[in-house]
Amino acid sequence: MKNIIDYAIEESDTFKNRKFNAADSLVLSQLAYLRFDKFVPGLFDTATPVSIKEIASKENLDMLFRDTWNSKNNRRLFFALANSSRFRDLKMVFYVNKIDNKTEKQFSAITFLLDDCSAYIAYRGTDSTFIGWKEDFNMAFINPIPSQEEGVAYLNAVADRISCQLKIGGHSKGGNIAVYSSIKCRQPVQKRITHVFSHDGPGFRDEVFQCHEYLTIKDRINKTLPQSSIIGMLLQNQEHYSVVKSNRIWFMQHDSFSWLIDGSDFQYVQSVKKSALFMNGTLNQWINSFDDQNRELFVNTLFQIIQATNAKTFYDLTGDWPQKAVAVLGAIRGIDDETRKFVFQTIRALFALAVKNIREMGSENS
Repeated sequence: MKNIIDYAIEESDTFKNRKFNAADSLVLSQLAYLRFDKFVPGLFDTATPVSIKEIASKENLDMLFRDTWNSKNNRRLFFALANSSRFRDLKMVFYVNKIDNKTEKQFSAITFLLDDCSAYIAYRGTDSTFIGWKEDFNMAFINPIPSQEEGVAYLNAVADRISCQLKIGGHSKGGNIAVYSSIKCRQPVQKRITHVFSHDGPGFRDEVFQCHEYLTIKDRINKTLPQSSIIGMLLQNQEHYSVVKSNRIWFMQHDSFSWLIDGSDFQYVQSVKKSALFMNGTLNQWINSFDDQNRELFVNTLFQIIQATNAKTFYDLTGDWPQKAVAVLGAIRGIDDETRKFVFQTIRALFALAVKNIREMGSENS
C-alpha cells in the first residue's frame, strides 16, 4: 500500500482532469512544513508566484528541510512533487512564517494556485519549536490562540488578493487553524470556500462549536484521523470525521507519511481503535476536571521547566543530557512548594483516572 510519496510519484492527472481530494490536501499540508523563506513570495510581495518545479532547480535547497520533522521523507516528497505532472506546476505564493516568543505564537501558511482555477491555503502544523508546542497546550485555556487569529487575518488577506474559489487545510494544529479561520473569516470570504480539510487537527472549546458561523461552514469540513489518533481527538470534537489506516502504531500515526493511500484516495477503516478512544476519553476527562486558571498554571510550569535547559527546539535537547538534566532538576527545585505540589497532584490525577477507566472497561467486557 502506498503513502503520500508514492502517491506523488504515481499520480499523473492534472486537477482539471481529476478533482482535488483529501489525499491531495494532506500532500500539500505536509509540504507546508518546509522552510520556504526566500524561495516563495510573501503575503505583501509583488514577486511572481513560483512553481514547485522552479524551486527544485534553485540552489541551497537544504534550507527547505532545515529543522523539519522527518527531513529525509520531506526531501523525498518534495522531489517527487517536482517531477509529478499533477503537482510540479502548482504555483506557490503568499508565504508567511512567524515565531513570536512574547505572544507564544508559531504560525506559517502558504497558498497554492491550482490549475482548476482555485487556490488551496495550507496552514503549517506544530513545528519543532517549543513555542509551537506551548501554543498547542495553550488551547486548553485560551480561545482564540494567537495562531488562530493570525490564520483568520491571513485568509482574509489572501482572499483580497485573489478572486477564485478557496480550499483550506492543514495537518495537526494546521488543521485546527484551517477550520477556525474558515469559521471566523469575513462572510463574503466564507462563501468562496468549497472545502476545509483538517488532518488529525485537534478540536475546540465548546464556544467555537456553539457560534452560528460554525453551522454555516460545518458541512464543508472534511476531517481525517488515523486509527490511533490522539492529537485529532483532543478537546471537543463535533466535526464528522473519517478514519485512515496507518502503517505505524499509537502516537506515531500522527506522522502524515504513515497514512495509507489506496488508488487515488486514502485507505479508510471503519472506526478509531478502542485503545485510542480510551486514551482520548481519559485525557479529555482529565483536562475538563480543571478550570482555566489551573490548566494555565500546569502548562506554564511544565514549560518553565523545559525553558531551564535553554533549548528552543526538540533538536536542541539531543546533546549534553547531563547538563540539561541538572538544569531541569534546578528548575523543579526553584518552583514554590504549592505549585510543585499542584503539578505532581495533577499528574497523579491523570494516572488515577486512567486506572479507573481501565477497571471500568474491564467490568463492562466481563
